[in-house]
Amino acid sequence: MQQRKRKMPVRFMAFGFASMLLLNGMTIDTQAKESKGLPSAGVDFYLASEGTSVKNIQDEKDDTVSNNSVPKTSRKEVKETAEATTTKTVNEKEREIANKKEEEGFKSLVIAQVNDYVNVRSIPSEEGEILGKLYDKSVGEFIEEDNGWYKITSGSVTGYVKAEYCVTGDDAVALAKKVGNRIATVTTTTLKVREEPSLDATVLGLVPIQDQLLVTEELDNWVKVNIEEGDGYVSLDYVTLSTEFVKAESKEEEEARLAKEEAERKAALEAARKAEEKNRKAAKSESSATTSEAPIVYATGESALGQSVASYACQFVGNPYVYGGTSLTNGADCSGFVMSVYANFGVSLPHSSSGDRSVGTAVDGLANAQPGDIICYSGHVAIYIGNGQIVHASTAKTGIKISDVNYRTPLGVRRIF
Repeated sequence: MQQRKRKMPVRFMAFGFASMLLLNGMTIDTQAKESKGLPSAGVDFYLASEGTSVKNIQDEKDDTVSNNSVPKTSRKEVKETAEATTTKTVNEKEREIANKKEEEGFKSLVIAQVNDYVNVRSIPSEEGEILGKLYDKSVGEFIEEDNGWYKITSGSVTGYVKAEYCVTGDDAVALAKKVGNRIATVTTTTLKVREEPSLDATVLGLVPIQDQLLVTEELDNWVKVNIEEGDGYVSLDYVTLSTEFVKAESKEEEEARLAKEEAERKAALEAARKAEEKNRKAAKSESSATTSEAPIVYATGESALGQSVASYACQFVGNPYVYGGTSLTNGADCSGFVMSVYANFGVSLPHSSSGDRSVGTAVDGLANAQPGDIICYSGHVAIYIGNGQIVHASTAKTGIKISDVNYRTPLGVRRIF
């Protein structure tokens, strides 16, 4: 009986010691949960890990419990996993808040819904002076409503447009998502653009911080963007999204644009005329010459006209890239640029990079490409200017520029002239 009395305090002390450890572990983990923001599942798992030594003491004589059943995840690994989960949740909530805030801002937009444009006038009356034009799907900021007119500010123009030709408020929210260009601004030092929306996918290219990329598709946690190497994907954790719109054009801006386009059109036609005349003289000289040497091969009249197309296109280098645009001065996308360049030579082309793959006639390989030929890539199109170079509407960041023809793998070459 005395031995039993001596053993009972030992058991009580052991139980008390284990209880104290468990309570201490719970206190530590509860504090960690409050300070670190760990999910409850992470805390529970962490408690089980910290209680391992106590459990082993309690079960030393129980063969049914083995050490292999004890979780081996380290405290550091649990902490890192929990922090990553917390960060992801925070980022998703921040994006959700930002999207809702942007949608609320869309309600204050005025978006033109017309076949061509609506005039922006100096007063809310058709008698008012025309200050500029708000083209279809172009956007202004709502200021006030005045008897069937909206006062707006857009670009460098502030004036009135007829309300019946525009939408605002809730109706503008849905339309803004369709007509606006989504832009992803890089927030990390160097962002990897991947071929597929996965961290395991091949890296297509690298983009520096603050760079702006045109978004062509939005997924749950990724967006599809356009860079010089092609279309790829970036994680939403490393970019912020915004929406850009086409603004109104003032009367002065329109006059300057039209004058520039007309001058460029005339210059291109004159260059084409001179090139054709020079070619005819060269061809005549060749036919009258008699020599045993190998004949000199001169460019045909068609290729000379192609050179004029290339020269004309190069005049717009530096102008902006606008997704869906066709203006050589105010902005065009890749196929819109090619379409508008050829339109000045009386040729109608589709506003589609895939559609351009079937226009004109096929050229047998890049080695036979001539200035003016259309170079087709996957999801992109450009105009060949000779010497292994192309001119194209590249990206929202670079605009219309000159690049090496092999900066991406060409899929085909088409000749118009």
